Amino acid sequence: MRAALFQANTGIDPLLGARSLVEAIERAAGEGADILFTPEMSAVLDRDKTRAAREIVSEERDVALAAAREAAAKHGLWVHLGSLAVQSEAGDGRFANRAFIIDDGGRIRARYDKMHLFDVDLPDGQSIRESAAYVPGTQAVAVDTPWGRLGLAICYDLRFPDLFAALSNAGATMLAIPAAFTVPTGEAHWHVLIRARAIEAGAFVIAAAQTGVHADGRKTFGHSLVVDPWGEILLDMGDRPGVEVIDLDPARIAEARSRIPVLRHRRAIGAVAVAS
Repeated sequence: MRAALFQANTGIDPLLGARSLVEAIERAAGEGADILFTPEMSAVLDRDKTRAAREIVSEERDVALAAAREAAAKHGLWVHLGSLAVQSEAGDGRFANRAFIIDDGGRIRARYDKMHLFDVDLPDGQSIRESAAYVPGTQAVAVDTPWGRLGLAICYDLRFPDLFAALSNAGATMLAIPAAFTVPTGEAHWHVLIRARAIEAGAFVIAAAQTGVHADGRKTFGHSLVVDPWGEILLDMGDRPGVEVIDLDPARIAEARSRIPVLRHRRAIGAVAVAS
């Protein structure tokens, strides 16, 4: 599989976001990629909830989703839209942070809503309350592609290994973890957590990320990564926006899983006995 990653510096204008996605798809296709992976909040990244809410619409009206589907079909390329903010079907006024898998005919093959929401006060003064604006997903999702089964996650999900155990138990040999990590948490944890998830699952991890200083004032860590099932970093995009392409050898999956057969050795853990 030839995978392309789009490391973005997304702003607050959905039309500009849609244009950037189309350009990334065109660039990936020109490099001979089979599939493009994009970061969390690929079209609009805005921590001003009032302003952002004016741009969040249903799937059917989302300009970035429509543009990505059209470009995927035009160029014969699969696209993993790391996520878009769309109106939720929950009906309580909150939104969904939703990933999409689009095939080379422009059809949506799978959707995944971010299950774990990031509510935290950071040392740099940022206060983030995702649950105030977003409804958490309730279902883990994997999707079959021509190159194997792809398990879906988004950003903060990275910190919850049970999700990735469930995905690899369901046959996922690749894991997509798009993100918009903050700089402090990225510096501390991004590389080690991505490598850990790859090793635990015996799977490729493809993690497209946001980077740089954004129009809403936030700073994101970048360092989009591809890690193989042995935990080796095959690609690190540093802190500059752009598109890069890498070839992935599926033989690495069987090799890693034969050397450390953790999937066969997993056991369900029940209640913990606490001794006093």
